[in-house]
Amino acid sequence: MPTDSPATACLSELQIRLVARHEEPRYKELMAQHHYLGDLPKIGETLWYVATWRDQWVALLSISAAALKCGVRDRWIGWDFTTQYGRLKLIANNSRFLILPDWHLPNVGSRVLSLMQRRLSGDWQTRFGHPVLLLETFVDPSRFHGGVYRASNWTELGLTQGFRRTRAGYSQAHHAPKRVFVYPLCRNPKVLLTQADRAQLQLTGKPNIMLSAAQMRILPDFFNDIADPRSRSGRRHRLSSVLSIAAAATLCGMKGYKAMAGWAKDLGDKALGRLGCRRVNGQYVVPSESVIRDVLIRVDPAVLDGALQKWNAAFAPDDKCIAVDGKTMCNAVDDKGHQTHIMSAVGHQSAVCHTQKKSALCP
Repeated sequence: MPTDSPATACLSELQIRLVARHEEPRYKELMAQHHYLGDLPKIGETLWYVATWRDQWVALLSISAAALKCGVRDRWIGWDFTTQYGRLKLIANNSRFLILPDWHLPNVGSRVLSLMQRRLSGDWQTRFGHPVLLLETFVDPSRFHGGVYRASNWTELGLTQGFRRTRAGYSQAHHAPKRVFVYPLCRNPKVLLTQADRAQLQLTGKPNIMLSAAQMRILPDFFNDIADPRSRSGRRHRLSSVLSIAAAATLCGMKGYKAMAGWAKDLGDKALGRLGCRRVNGQYVVPSESVIRDVLIRVDPAVLDGALQKWNAAFAPDDKCIAVDGKTMCNAVDDKGHQTHIMSAVGHQSAVCHTQKKSALCP
């Protein structure tokens, strides 16, 4: 604790910066020693910050990927399942906040949060290629009241349901619910997180992939038995690869041929290899929008639906209820001039479309 400076001067001299690589062992040691949850591994999109006063370490923060599911947050934003998967990376989680023992002074916590909030989106854009629009954090009410977040103008949304994320999914038993706080890093984050025009978000970098490496590797196998409707001349991409990219892009929230092609173009080499893309001169070649459109228009829809049903049977979450709904496709008529009617079966819990069928004529 500084003894040669008033508290106000101490606050004005606080600075915050990213933890350098050679400082990470010290960061982890202090977090493990003083934070009640212990150390947190640096996995995926994560930034570590240290607040300093005249080169002395004052506080530590960890900002990581957002929680996959949070009911009060998702209802507050107002997004649907598909939009959430495409935009979840625009939310970051303040997963650790530790004020070191000698620095429990008035207003230090809110000052450190304020400094972090000012620079986070820029740091995230530089490191990961996309901005952050919203911050979230979870506070254990049995230990803390969340006063430092309220003092920093965070909004409390409510309580979680008390489930914990495990390697097998989510725990069955309820644990202590956490208070959920959010802080906007831009104007109208709810509008930006739910808007239809993804281009306005200026998203760059790698796309969200909601499939494991093993699932991506096995996905082309589900399409190997489908007959290729294209002529042999001019084929540049295997049918199973094109269908795998279209299916994977759809599972990750992409809608339309252009979005599928753009999603595939942003994939890394490992993902493209798993999806069966071919290499030319040491680089993977990605199907274009026109290739994806041509394949999906020509392929037998009944056979494709059968392959997708096998995928759902193997990997889709179990659903307690199935919703059956129908709609008339605009500007789509059959060879007899009748409009096309589609019936879909969608799982309530998973929001997965298990199958779609062309229905009989409506009376």
